[in-house]
Amino acid sequence: MRLLWFNLATDLDDPVLSFTTSWIREMARRVDSIRVITMRAGRVEVPANVRVVSVGKERGFSEPRRAAVFYRELLRILGEGKVDACFSHMIPVFTVLGAPVLRALRVPIVTWYAHRQVNALLRVAHHLSDRVASASESSYRYRRDRLVVLGHGIDTEFFSPDSTPPESSPLIVHVGRISPIKDLHTLIAALALLRSRGRTLRLALVGEAPDRDREYAASVRRRAEELGLAGAVEFAGSVASPLVLPWYARAAAHVNLCQTGALDKAVLEAFACARPSLAANEGFRETMGRWADDLLFRHGDHQDLAAKIEGLLDAGVSGRREMGDELRARVLERHALSGLADRLAGVLAGLARGRGRTS
Repeated sequence: MRLLWFNLATDLDDPVLSFTTSWIREMARRVDSIRVITMRAGRVEVPANVRVVSVGKERGFSEPRRAAVFYRELLRILGEGKVDACFSHMIPVFTVLGAPVLRALRVPIVTWYAHRQVNALLRVAHHLSDRVASASESSYRYRRDRLVVLGHGIDTEFFSPDSTPPESSPLIVHVGRISPIKDLHTLIAALALLRSRGRTLRLALVGEAPDRDREYAASVRRRAEELGLAGAVEFAGSVASPLVLPWYARAAAHVNLCQTGALDKAVLEAFACARPSLAANEGFRETMGRWADDLLFRHGDHQDLAAKIEGLLDAGVSGRREMGDELRARVLERHALSGLADRLAGVLAGLARGRGRTS
């Protein structure tokens, strides 16, 4: 199968989207070739049967110029030979731009989307796609008529347990950008409550605030200082994927405070590293299995969060290890990258055969 791939970013150093390179590498094992058109590119390292071209956002190209480059590259790829199917990853604008050409050539389109936001562009992309793929039903908040659930695609070879011992003073870790949707004020309040009870635990916020949320990040710092936590909260800043692993390894637990909706992959990465992760998102209940009542807390409720953190601390290292081992096994079963690639390849091949695109 010859696959066309639309990507938001192809960059091994991107702190959020570096994982897309792992997806491309995994899919490259299952198809003859992949041609990637990406909105922006950075450090690109892909197999020999993959070629990546950028429409130039990293070079400051304007939107009209990027659209022109998109069509130039799309027509060039199509002119080189048959394309059997197209996969559009988190970039519905490319689905909308490419659909008139691809549909005319009977090339099926699968659009991946896993986010809480539903806008007009996504609605159009949905109707122009043969299938819409997502990590879970809760990760896609629009119609279900074209939805296929593939899992989250966690690279469980990369995100895996290591022998690093947990910190002697328990460390709670939050991995993700600093934004209002992350509800970090609740986490700061829970930490203050636990320390007032004599718990010596610390907190690391691993991630940076986007420019639009700089004031929110400043408010989180101010709140930590007001509650006397300046020395107990570390703002680690933006960290590339390879450098996130030590944070998971050192943590007694990871915490994610987003409300029910798309599954935040940081929770699943922590599970893959055999570390428990507390979450406010009910969408994780199935993956958590018998540990769900221990790990799920009420969104925005710092007292409930503090109680759940206290329960994990009281379980001790051995209890958390037992929990972590089971959670990793559940991620391997439901959300491993290899399984996602198998399922995605099957969906794409089935659509291509249905349109007579594969030999």
